[in-house]
Amino acid sequence: MLYELIGIVRPGKVAEVKEIATSVGSLILRNGGVVRGISNWGVFSLPRPISVHQMKHTHGHYFVMRYDSSTKVHEDIRSNMRLEPRMIRATHVRLGDGRLESMAKFGKPDWKEAAGSMKVNEV
Repeated sequence: MLYELIGIVRPGKVAEVKEIATSVGSLILRNGGVVRGISNWGVFSLPRPISVHQMKHTHGHYFVMRYDSSTKVHEDIRSNMRLEPRMIRATHVRLGDGRLESMAKFGKPDWKEAAGSMKVNEV
């Protein structure tokens, strides 16, 4: 199945975002999945203050990852993201129904690159 992960990491160091994206990507690859794309959106204000892990956050560092994996791997990623103390929030979206005909409709991820954003090969 094709999934899209939108993650919000506590702002501060870009290295933390890279670490989290790398750990999720390596989990996907170790279990036979494929990472289709990673995009760094940068730091933005949150729509409302969010309290998580006993801290209140007003800003977050956003990143997006599109990947193919089994349902079991997807559940492992979700549970790991919930336990990660540097994560503020993560949203997962399943794209398509898993059939090749419908997967081809999505095509290449169309993400806008922000100035100073990390490239796919940097992660």
